[in-house]
Amino acid sequence: MSIALNVITGFLGSGKTTLLKRLLQDEAMGDSALLINEFGDVGIDHLLVEEVAPDTVLLPSGCVCCSIRGELKEALLSLLERRTRGEIPQFRRVILETTGLADPAPILATLSNDPQLRGRFHIGLVVTLVDASHAALQERLHPEWLAQVAAADRLLLSKTDLVDALSLSTLRHHLQQLNFSAPLLDTVDVHSGDQLLLGEGVRSAEPEKEVARWQLHRAQPEASRHGDAQVCCLTFEQPLDWVGFGVWLSMLLRCHGERILRVKGLLNVNASQAPIVIHGVQHCLHAPVHLPSWPGTDRTSRLVFILRGLEPDQLRRSFNVFARSFAPIISESAA
Repeated sequence: MSIALNVITGFLGSGKTTLLKRLLQDEAMGDSALLINEFGDVGIDHLLVEEVAPDTVLLPSGCVCCSIRGELKEALLSLLERRTRGEIPQFRRVILETTGLADPAPILATLSNDPQLRGRFHIGLVVTLVDASHAALQERLHPEWLAQVAAADRLLLSKTDLVDALSLSTLRHHLQQLNFSAPLLDTVDVHSGDQLLLGEGVRSAEPEKEVARWQLHRAQPEASRHGDAQVCCLTFEQPLDWVGFGVWLSMLLRCHGERILRVKGLLNVNASQAPIVIHGVQHCLHAPVHLPSWPGTDRTSRLVFILRGLEPDQLRRSFNVFARSFAPIISESAA
């Protein structure tokens, strides 16, 4: 059985370590391994309790904590080897805290594409912290900020006490327009790990609940631009051919992956009574998930893209060229 890797990301100073330090006091997190991708010489001495192996510490909750100074692959395989040898406690999940400058896409691609990691690990949830007091400046100056927000399965607002009510409301609306399918919470309202880190998204035992959060069935608003990002929604009512659709999507991500920050879809596929869920970040497309049933009566297929530097019309033209082979186009909208 593969192990979920939950990713906590967010720009520099957004409060990732502060949140983790609080959540990891929860006994429910004791069967977790924590990887901290250190930037420069920043240490984790404030988290150390007892050294149990080189570069590995045991946190108060029982979580195993390692700092990453090399490759993520090496760190993950090393954790498995140490667990097998009995050098560290057993763990059922891994939590990765990224550096504030990290784009989550290469992390997800590492798990999806590496043959030694596939089958041993899979992506659980991507949680992105947003510093409410500096979000506007960070979005304007750093492309990583938008990549982190787009990749999120959960969005967390930190430092909300440092901004006025109007600015906070504007930021909430902006984040929900950028990534409307990610629940938006305040860090002060998150008190335990099971609120945030114990889920596995569409790979969970009840993936339809996660899909319901996506609200993919909801009609999207008319065309508008959200900063440097645009949201494009393609819909089609007739069942589509899975092979033909897969060829188009694979080619699209191969050619424009860096400009497609996120894709989510709920698809009505030929020869299937239940929908297929797809989701991916940039070039990385996760394994499709077959839901046991439709979340409602609407059988319309929907694809939602978060784009940067790629016009929705260009995406539609690509879809139109290939759609004749796998699905008629009934309606489209962009937001």
